[in-house]
Formats: sequence, structure tokens, C-alpha cells
Amino acid sequence: MNTDALLRELLAARERRERCALVTVAAARGSTPREAGAKMLVYASGRTCGTVGGGRFEALVIEESVAALAANAGLPILKTYPLREGLSESFGAVCGGEVTVLIEPQTPAEALVIVGAGHCARAIARLAAGCGWHVTVLDDRADLLSDFPAVTKVAQPAPADFIAGREWQRDEALVIVSRNYRIDCDALLAALRRGGMGYVGMMGSRRKVRLAFEEARAAGVPEERLSEVYAPLGLNLNADTPDEIAVSVMAQILQVMRGAPGGHLGKSGL
Repeated sequence: MNTDALLRELLAARERRERCALVTVAAARGSTPREAGAKMLVYASGRTCGTVGGGRFEALVIEESVAALAANAGLPILKTYPLREGLSESFGAVCGGEVTVLIEPQTPAEALVIVGAGHCARAIARLAAGCGWHVTVLDDRADLLSDFPAVTKVAQPAPADFIAGREWQRDEALVIVSRNYRIDCDALLAALRRGGMGYVGMMGSRRKVRLAFEEARAAGVPEERLSEVYAPLGLNLNADTPDEIAVSVMAQILQVMRGAPGGHLGKSGL
């Protein structure tokens, strides 16, 4: 696989939010299977794309890459592998040279899934995308989805089905802001049953929230799960317009998912 094709594969993996590591031969000395610049992708499962030389050497690189992804630290690793006998770190290769590889774990962008495509959803999606988040919008109105910001990813299944069928991660947030109480309530119930996301918030009046919670309780959802839902969502900023509401919502999501204390940063005194 040439470099352009491999980098396209890397971009596709980032779009899918699939964790992987980019491995590059940083230096090659003596007789080696690949020259400096050769690249390979290693996924968390151990699946690979491309090659840096094959054999036991490549197997060790794959092991190191998978371990780096499992550690979830996101730190690059620079490591040298001797391809000759007689050294304490030798692993049986007899090429005669040595290879230094750079392993760069690719950290997916934080993700936001929005149920609804109205004015507030659009403003939240635009702000989240501007913050570098991967955005998915769920709505059955194709006319509204068609001109959402190009950086967002749009889908149209029933939101409750999408939520129930997704393998959620702690770096993913769910915001429920549709036009319809039934859609919101079903989506919330699916989220409470599925779990796994780092944030769940629902827009609406306190009466709407109370009714939705009563339905969830009747469906067997325990109180501790309900206590994890931010509803009505957002920080109390006296927000009024969709853009102001978006600031309130994204500020709360960032605060919750990053474990920040919130509050004022204070004055510098300068």
C-alpha cells in the first residue's frame, strides 16, 4: 500500500472514530526490510494496514502499538529494533541492520450525538464542530439535514434504535433536543438502558422532564441512573437565543466530561 492510500485509510479511521496507531520507520541502518518513511496502521484489535517489514520484527511492533492504544495515554513511542544476532535485545533476526520506528497513537475527537435538527440543534452542532468534536445529528427531516454544516455527520434512523444499537464510549455525549416529546422520551429511555456515554442531556421544561422521568421509572430505570441525566440541560446563563443556548450546553458538556469544577476563573489583578 502506498503512502497516499494509507493516509486515506487513516483519515477514514479517524472519521469512524476507530482507534489506531500510525507506525513510521523513522530510521533504517544497515540491511533492513523497509527504508525510512515506510508506514503501517495498527488498530486496537491488532488488525493492520500496510507493512514496515513483516516477520517477527513487525509482530513486535504490532504488539507495542496495541499496548500503547490499550494504555490510552496518547503518547508517541520511539523504539529501536536490532535485526542482528549477538545483542541482549535481539529477537533472532539476521538481516544485519537495525530499525527505529515511531508509533503515534491516534486519539479520536470527542463525539457528540444530537437528537433533533432544529434551531438549537443546529447551533449546538456548529459550536461543537468548531471545538473539534465529531458530530452526528439524528432526525427524520431530510430537508433540515441536507444543509447542516458540512463537518457534521448526519443519519436518519429512529433515534432510540440508533442509541440502543451503538457501543457508547465515555468520550461521547448525547444531547436530546428534538421537536417531539415522544421522540425525546424514547431516546432518553434507550440511553438510560444502554449507558456508556459520558454525558446525557435533554432539553425541555421542568414539566416535560418530570413526565419523561416518570415514564422511565415506570419502565424500571433506577433513580441512580436518572440522577446522571442533565435535564433541563445546560448551565444557567440566562441563555435565550439558539446560539446562547448552544454556549450553555457545550459549556456544561465540557465541564462534565472533563471533570472541571466550573465557576469563574477570576481576575488576574493586572
